[in-house]
Amino acid sequence: MSLHMVKLCVGADSVEDLQSWVAQRMGDAASRGLPQEQIHQTRALPKRADEILAGGSLYWVIKGKVQVRQPILELRPVVDAEGIKRCHIVLEPRFVLTDWQPRRAFQGWRYLEGAEAPEDLGAGGEGGALPPELRRELADLGLI
Repeated sequence: MSLHMVKLCVGADSVEDLQSWVAQRMGDAASRGLPQEQIHQTRALPKRADEILAGGSLYWVIKGKVQVRQPILELRPVVDAEGIKRCHIVLEPRFVLTDWQPRRAFQGWRYLEGAEAPEDLGAGGEGGALPPELRRELADLGLI
């Protein structure tokens, strides 16, 4: 089983918000002639990096629920402008919708064992047929 990471997507109200933010950043990078990589910076390099790089994804928690994942391409150690060690999580700019899984707020990121990860949408449930707005409303009402 793969090892994954789970992280809060602070500031996004929906998967569409996250997608548009990533598209904007990729467009900005392209217009400045920079590499078009989606990078998320975090404080620490995961100690279990080899397990994550063997097929792991970053699962995003949006509005208290895991809703989407992105495959992790690389975990890159870097040193920021202040000389502090950080980690760049290089993500494939592909968004895979998942069955929603409730998560309480937490800081940083957490490991997510493959057996505990939500299934990709439509892989085992019927939620993939619902429009995103309807899924959100039904989830808010506690019906899904």
